[in-house]
Order: sequence, then structure tokens, then C-alpha cells
Amino acid sequence: MERDELAAWLRLTLTPGVGNDSARKLLAAFGLPQAIFDQPTAALKQVVSTARALALGTPPDGLDALTERTWAWLQPGASGGVQRQMVTLGDPRYPQALLNLDDPPLILYLLGNAQFQPHPAPDTADARSTVGADLAGGRTIDTASSLAIVGSRNPTPQGAANARLFAKAFAQAGLTVVSGLALGIDGAAHAGALEGASEMHQAVTVAVVGTGLDRVYPRAHLDLAHRIAQHGLLVSEYPLGTPPLTANFPKRNRLIAGLAQGTLVVEAALQSGSLITARLTAEQGRDVFAIPGSIHAAQSRGCHALIKQGAKLVESAQDVLEELQWPGRLPKAGEAVADDLGHNKAEDLLSENDQLLNALGFDPVGLEALQARTGLETAALQAQLMGLELDGLVARLPGGLFQRQRGQV
Repeated sequence: MERDELAAWLRLTLTPGVGNDSARKLLAAFGLPQAIFDQPTAALKQVVSTARALALGTPPDGLDALTERTWAWLQPGASGGVQRQMVTLGDPRYPQALLNLDDPPLILYLLGNAQFQPHPAPDTADARSTVGADLAGGRTIDTASSLAIVGSRNPTPQGAANARLFAKAFAQAGLTVVSGLALGIDGAAHAGALEGASEMHQAVTVAVVGTGLDRVYPRAHLDLAHRIAQHGLLVSEYPLGTPPLTANFPKRNRLIAGLAQGTLVVEAALQSGSLITARLTAEQGRDVFAIPGSIHAAQSRGCHALIKQGAKLVESAQDVLEELQWPGRLPKAGEAVADDLGHNKAEDLLSENDQLLNALGFDPVGLEALQARTGLETAALQAQLMGLELDGLVARLPGGLFQRQRGQV
């Protein structure tokens, strides 16, 4: 793609009032964006409204600066070894799964050492182009082997642990984990997938973001984003320089759902963007999974609502793999999960603290209730809780509550 063609694509996406639907109609009628801007207003009015046709006649403010910025961003060697691409609608490397959306993006910006599995190019000379390096030999992403994991930005400690452990298990099984790089469940899912990275020639995680790819939001995930770029892919439909606008994040959820064969909701409130992703997944005829939680936790109510609506209740990673008919098997909940030394640390600790762990259950509980259940003196109980907390088997919650951490999925 030459610089002039790049500028034409950016101009089409930035023209006020011309959204993805109108742009697709124009591309179908006239071909590449350059041809659209060569048309007289009368011809454009045959395809779009008069207001849109007139808007297409004037380059939008900031176009030259954005073109320069994007062109420089795409140059080989400008990214410290991480590949950058701009893939347009119709290109063989545009993810075919997104073509089934009602509103597929015209342009995808990609950052990372991976690419989507190419599909056969159209026979006709329609709008298709890619800018950026050819990733021959890089990791590939097959959306048929991908699973989305989403959930609360303010999860419980158990919810965050579940997201990490489930994602790690899925990556070890060969699935690509798709999420949104947000705080909470999203970040835990990406981190878990990176932990489960194998030597397979496949990206382990995809982060769909709501900003331009020249910035990271939230800033706390800067290191995580760098690691994702090394072992997977960051994806955005937004031009460089786009800030974290509130409206962009619900919109990007359609891409998270579209790039996966199913969606696992770990924790979610009733009013949650994760439920939007789950709804979009169901509307595409794909599986929705939900992990149940405490009836007292607000973060569990969205999952419980999904289960009532037909989402599949999940207690282990193997439940998801079996539903997807994915080959291979993982340890189920309750089975041994060995550490790097081949020992089951959780079982060893459980044998020393079985009375207290059984008394904790898996719902948050206060110190007085634990004393009533165990009969332990306050000092002894606090000492045992401290030990379990240091070993990662118990989490201390706000309000003086404690919650047992499950160590396997």
C-alpha cells in the first residue's frame, strides 16, 4: 500500500457521518477508497445521503497529521522487533470471523508477533490491502481455536485467580485466549494465558483494546501489553492517538465475541460490559459459559443471570474443553495439580489445615463465624489464617472477611 492509498483509507474512516455501513456501500459501489473520492457528488448521492456525499468532498481535519503518524508507525524497524500492521476489510489476512458481524471494522490495527490465519482472497478486485511486515513464520491465530474470557474490573481474589488459572489451562491445551486488557478479570486472563504459553506455533492471547495502539490503557498494564505483543496480538479498530473514550469499550466487545468460538464469564455484575459480550456471543450462535459464585457477591449475579438464561455452568476448564469438543484433557477440580517440583503443594497444606479450610468453605466469612465453626482461640485462629494467606490458600477481603482460594481449575 502506498502512502496515498493509506491516506484515502484514513480519510474514509474519519469523514464525519460516514460510518462502517456507509463506507462498505461506497466500497462495494466504487472499489478502493481512492476511487470513492474521485467520484462527483451526484454519483456519491446514489449510494449515500446528500449530507454524507457532501462530507466526502472535504478532507477531515487532522488527516495529514494522522497519515504521517500512521505511516511512520508502520515502518519496519520502528517497533523494536514487534510487528505492526494495518489490515483493511477484504484483505486475506483480515479475520474472516469478523466478516460475519453486522458492523465489521473497515480497518484493524495489529501489534504483535502474530497474525490471523489467512483465508482465500476474493476473486474480484475489491477493497483489500495490508500495510506492515509479512509475518511469514510468525505465530498464527485461528479464531476457531480461540476462547474469550471476560469479567469484572473489580473481581474478588477468587475471581481473579479463577481467570488466571482457567486461561493458563486453556493456553496449555492449545486455545488462544481473547480478552480486553482491562483491569481485573481481563488482565488476569491475559497473564494466565502467558503463563501457559507453550512451544506451539500459535499465539497464546489476543487483547482487543478501545484505544489507538500507540497507547496502553490502563497504564498499569503497560508491561502486560508488551508481553502480549511478544507472544500474541493487540488489536484495535481505532486510529493512532485515540484516547480511552468511554463509548469505545462497549463497542469493542463485539470484536472480542467475534474473534472466539465461545465466551467464558468469570465474574460480572448485573450491569456489566461482560454481559454485552456474552449476549453478542449468543447472538452469533456460539457458546456462553459462566462460573457460579456466592449468592452474596454482587460480582456473581451477572454469571447467575447468564446461567438462568441458558449459559453453561462451568466448574472446571475441562467442562469448557468438553463442550467445545476440544481434544485433550486437563485435571478437573479436586484432582492433583502438581507444582514445578512434582509435588501437590495445595494438598500438603490442606493436610495441615484441613479443619480451618473446611470451615472456611468458599464464601467470604468473618473471624467470629470461623471461631464458632472451629472452636479455635482468637490468637491461634489468626496465626493459622496468616499462614494460609501467605501460602496463597486464603485471601483477606475488605470488612474483615476471609475467603478460601481454589488452586485448580
